[in-house]
Amino acid sequence: MSDPKTSVGRVEHILEQLLFSARWLLAPFYLGLALSLVVLLIKFVMELGHLALHAFTISESDTILGILTLVDLALTGSLLIIVIFSGYENFVSKIDHSSHKDWPEWMGTIDFSALKLKMLSSIVAISAVQLLKQFMSLTTVTPENERLLFWLVVIHVVFVVSSVLLALSDRIAGSHGSSDTTKDGHR
Repeated sequence: MSDPKTSVGRVEHILEQLLFSARWLLAPFYLGLALSLVVLLIKFVMELGHLALHAFTISESDTILGILTLVDLALTGSLLIIVIFSGYENFVSKIDHSSHKDWPEWMGTIDFSALKLKMLSSIVAISAVQLLKQFMSLTTVTPENERLLFWLVVIHVVFVVSSVLLALSDRIAGSHGSSDTTKDGHR
């Protein structure tokens, strides 16, 4: 950085402060995601109500499909919570959780790499639930249904492979960083 007493140094300092403050522009995104949990809750309650009202008349397969929808919505909500808290803490500001006695320990410790892995794991789980729902909802096998299932399987496999490759690359990157130093911290 330049000398803050020079005009170039002052301009650079102001620019850096503005750029650093720009992180607060992300806060409304996380607030919007938090509000979207309300929409997800409404859909969850609607699905649960529908399932409960028809519990005695729908088939076992339809019951399982309804429950899978509830699981899917719960996984999506959990993914939103992970993104909201981890994203806010990683990119905007630390949250003071000292007054929250039931604050989960993981919330303050997820870095960007762990956030990516948790997100991909959640997406894989959501994809698996969607694939299972589509498979269970099949009444007849048609070429269109086969094509749909094929592409759902392909997309799911892509998510799984992406998750594995991301985990491996993070592990490789982590092992290179730790092998550069000895136990006493010297190279």
